[in-house]
Amino acid sequence: MTSAHVDTDKAPEDGYERGLNSRQVQMIAIGGAIGVGLFLGAGANIAKAGPSIILMYALAGVIVFFIMRALGELLLYRPVSGSFAEYSREFLGPFFGYLTGWTYWLLWVVTGMAELTATAIYIKFWLPGVPQWASALVFLVLLFVANLISVKLFGEIEFWFSMVKVTAIIGMIVIGVGVLTLGFSQAGDTAAVSNLWEFDGFFPKGIGSSLMTLQGVMFAYLAVELVGVTAGESENPEKTLPKAINTLPWRIGLFYVGALTVILAVVKWTEFAEGVSPFVKAFTVIGIPAGAGIVNFVVLTAALSSCNSGMYSTGRMLRDLAENGEAPRIFNRLSSTKTPAIGIAVSAVFMAIGVILNYLVPEKAFGYVTSIATAAGIWTWLMILISHVLYRRKVAAGQLPASSFPAPGGSVCSYIAIAFLLFVTCLIAYDADARVCLYVMAGWAVVLGIGWAVLKSRAPQVVEGAAEREFEKID
Repeated sequence: MTSAHVDTDKAPEDGYERGLNSRQVQMIAIGGAIGVGLFLGAGANIAKAGPSIILMYALAGVIVFFIMRALGELLLYRPVSGSFAEYSREFLGPFFGYLTGWTYWLLWVVTGMAELTATAIYIKFWLPGVPQWASALVFLVLLFVANLISVKLFGEIEFWFSMVKVTAIIGMIVIGVGVLTLGFSQAGDTAAVSNLWEFDGFFPKGIGSSLMTLQGVMFAYLAVELVGVTAGESENPEKTLPKAINTLPWRIGLFYVGALTVILAVVKWTEFAEGVSPFVKAFTVIGIPAGAGIVNFVVLTAALSSCNSGMYSTGRMLRDLAENGEAPRIFNRLSSTKTPAIGIAVSAVFMAIGVILNYLVPEKAFGYVTSIATAAGIWTWLMILISHVLYRRKVAAGQLPASSFPAPGGSVCSYIAIAFLLFVTCLIAYDADARVCLYVMAGWAVVLGIGWAVLKSRAPQVVEGAAEREFEKID
């Protein structure tokens, strides 16, 4: 087994087109680290933690980098479109691959539900007379068609969505630094770096309150692992994936830590509240007339980007499950444009149901949806880390070839990240509003457990042949 060679130029799974170039993979990686969690969710986190929220985003960012380096090592050992579900299947067994694949599908479906409804709300800013369901349906159809056409079109759309988000954040930082150093704008008299500690200190509500924001902070980083799903369709994963992952620290440092530091220096933290975008507030205080419209466009882009990613990843994950006998075989089919069209279509239908449900249920449902997505994301990240630890053990034992992109510190950083994610799970359990997601995930696990039992009774070869299939893929 030690002589096994991974040919990264040839797609490990028949049918997919390596249609994502380096430019698109880089922007998908950047866009995955910037979402609605930053543009909107950060407002509630600032109100709870004050300036210390900067430290929370930095701490979580370090952990996310550990996760991505662990995933990177696995991806260069064996780049596959199924990604973490495949690694869970290989290192923990077929049940965990099945559980991870379906849970990641759930993550993106519920996220798509929320994002589609959010886009409809954002459109009301400009077109208040348009029915909410109509604009949500239009965006759903447009993204669905784009994902059916080709992976190249998905990559191009995601490239420009990410470009809008990056431009907005860099613009905010440049303007904010100008206000702080030159004193221009309406905020010139009150903007100062001392705003970071003058109002009841850096931890105004205590360290405990700051730590409780970690669950919301981790939600902001969901989708950063999406670059792993692109592995089977990247033109040159040996070069593009390490580059995308290694640039993560400066992306987090600039887009999260940098942007929030500038915003909280320009606007004192006491002026933020839940539901208030830090960017909208900063533009308003600075006195930029079109600020609200600009940020609304950026947030709309972020929501559409997230939904676009959901369409892409759910189709690929369903195909991976079908290839391993863990989902209906029909999901294994590719269209003439080499996209998993049936899987994308079924996922889009579920997202559409979510639009209807979110239209009918109270606004609190959005909080529940995001907490469910966070719980599903934590499970996915844990599976990546545990798979990495087990992979390193097999490499050390001479049972598997070493990856060309080893994680720094070996398994140590993975153990640290595992402990951190378990700590965040405890914080979720402690929070009365957030812990509902743990009940939902427990119910989801029961449903999947029943499904697995039925699968074993009807198709025992799925389990019995798993080890042999994995050996063939590696060898």
